Amino acid sequence: MIKRDLFGSTEDCSSGQSKRRGDDGFAVSRGPEARESETNRADMNRAFPALRTRSAVRHGYLYFCSTTASSSFSTTTAAPSEAWDGRFRLHKPRGQHLLTNPRVLDAIARHAALRPGDAVLEVGPGTGNLTARLLASPAATVAAVEIDPRMVEAVTARAADLGLAHKLTVIKGDAVEVEFPEFDVCVANIPYGISSPLIAKLLFGPYRFRTATLLLQKEFARRLVATPGDGEYNRLAANVRLVADTRLLMDVSKRDFVPMPKVDSSLVEIRPRVASPEVDLSEWLAFTRACFGQKNKTLGAIFKQKRMVLELFRRSQISQGRDRKGNARGIFVSALDDDNNEDDRDKDDDRRDGPADFSENEVVVFKELIVGALELAELAGKRPSKLSNDELLRLLRLFNQRGVCFQ
Repeated sequence: MIKRDLFGSTEDCSSGQSKRRGDDGFAVSRGPEARESETNRADMNRAFPALRTRSAVRHGYLYFCSTTASSSFSTTTAAPSEAWDGRFRLHKPRGQHLLTNPRVLDAIARHAALRPGDAVLEVGPGTGNLTARLLASPAATVAAVEIDPRMVEAVTARAADLGLAHKLTVIKGDAVEVEFPEFDVCVANIPYGISSPLIAKLLFGPYRFRTATLLLQKEFARRLVATPGDGEYNRLAANVRLVADTRLLMDVSKRDFVPMPKVDSSLVEIRPRVASPEVDLSEWLAFTRACFGQKNKTLGAIFKQKRMVLELFRRSQISQGRDRKGNARGIFVSALDDDNNEDDRDKDDDRRDGPADFSENEVVVFKELIVGALELAELAGKRPSKLSNDELLRLLRLFNQRGVCFQ
């Protein structure tokens, strides 16, 4: 009897010899040692799939298998993978870059430090590479906010195939616009284009949470975690430091994404402070905008400019006769705008609402109030990028006590 194995050899069962056709097409006799080698190779071939399956199950990647052999086969071969399968087009201009490196995904879930019973908020789940790990964690629920209906379908199917659909709620909509449910931890690979407004929404909105572990554009992350005295310290960092502590966790190569973006990313942890300084948030944000619009100048040079004096005089006059509660959404949308040219935008802000005319003497007196506050704080010769928030808060209070308002 002649049998043919998976490697193409033939075995004569009666003689105990096996034959393989060589490169020249002629049969080559193979003895017991060769047959034993091929048997070992076949055993390894059978072992590798089992190893891969055990590894995948350990990380929660595979679907749960059915009881029938046919369904088990189809489920295993259709197991979701971090590698992008190209099922639909990804739009780079919309920030659709899927993180596909399993080690990085595992590290993000680990840094999130999820606890039993946690409610997790994920922004931009994509096809569910990170979502699968969050669902497999001790957390009780995961709410994923996604604007692309194709991604909504993909992440929903991923959760169902993992048998964890009961833990997932998908909210279809723009993350900057929709209301978030209550959550304990936010974990997200944020589209670069909404980094500032989304973080501002988290920190200056009505939400109370333990931590946010966010994957951000590397340059933006560096500005976010900068401290006073750093060359990158700016309005963004000052405003975040008012209400939260930040730290850089790790860098992530652009090669770990599909499609590959132009820049690397960094993972950052944001931890809101239990108690924030007692300050009018709208006033603080307007104050930092004035300070950091020309952050490399001294505060004396910034606030003694004729244009700045006139602008603050106008705002102070308006502020005395209006309700200063403001619009909550309007506050957080622009809270973390760290554009270096933001001071230029103040030139025409609400100019039509200012007083039609005023005396030169009034402006002179008002400027003396500004100079007096700077001298009392001993900050006229200091640059805002070198100052702590405590120093800036003290100066703001001195300004406000003298009737100098920034809204």
